[in-house]
Amino acid sequence: QVQLVESGGGLVQAGGSLRLSCSASGIIFSIGDMGWYRQAPGKQRDLVALITSGGSTNYADSVKDRFTISRDNAKKMVYLQMNSLKLEDTAVYYCNARVLSVVTGTGTYWGQGTQVTVSS
Repeated sequence: QVQLVESGGGLVQAGGSLRLSCSASGIIFSIGDMGWYRQAPGKQRDLVALITSGGSTNYADSVKDRFTISRDNAKKMVYLQMNSLKLEDTAVYYCNARVLSVVTGTGTYWGQGTQVTVSS
């Protein structure tokens, strides 16, 4: 069974920084695209940043130049460095990965989410 576990969320003042981490575990053959999504109360879950297995990245316009996604393939981890945080960045952040499991084949997996709250 593949699992994604996020960490690093919390409460931060506007203008501050946080770093989110997500670790994949299970009998994994390979991991394709990995990404971070977020969902604010009453809103849909939106893509924040995506990184391919080759390291290409894509960002939502609202976070460009403030957030940086990276990954460590050997450790099966993905990170999101968030700088210059704004009130509107407050949301639950979810890790997402396209995983090829030896046991279950290819599937898309989600973490349980980590709360990021930006205060004024």
